[in-house]
Amino acid sequence: MAGASEPDETLMARYASGDMAAFDALYGRHELKLWRFLQRSVRNRATADELMQDVWFTVAREAARYRPTARFTTWLFTLAHHRMIDAHRAASARPAAVAAGEGLPQQLEQLPDTGNPEPMQELESRDATRAILEAVERLPAEQREAFLMQAEGGLSVQEIAAATGSSFETAKSRLRYARGKLQEWLRESV
Repeated sequence: MAGASEPDETLMARYASGDMAAFDALYGRHELKLWRFLQRSVRNRATADELMQDVWFTVAREAARYRPTARFTTWLFTLAHHRMIDAHRAASARPAAVAAGEGLPQQLEQLPDTGNPEPMQELESRDATRAILEAVERLPAEQREAFLMQAEGGLSVQEIAAATGSSFETAKSRLRYARGKLQEWLRESV
């Protein structure tokens, strides 16, 4: 695969110079974690798909102006954060009757086949995964977003602060509270 060992920032520079394979490599490298972050943040598959497309269009549109002042993933998740805010504002501006049917709970995604031949162990694994996903969904939006940026995007506390426009201490505190709540809720579910 072209660009598999190249840093994201190098791939972005290559893409800005017209190398479509570099964009494909970036997309392949970050597609799943970005989509999971969006889907678990907005909790609506259609909205996540729309935001995903919007974020990658922005990456393509801004390629020539991109400057690696931070890691590419920080920039990418910052774009996602801003697109989620825009979508939330747009949804808030619509009449309540239109928005009332949105945000209904989505069915849990089918978990990937674990290859586990023992049905009871597979069921326990699915139950544990379901409990974790449900606990993450219960987090307040800002804590959930910070947690998912770290869990899905691999962002550091400093990068989360930059992506969300908050201070280092605020990002750190959101992560600490999120982890504490998750641990508490998961202990209760056992």
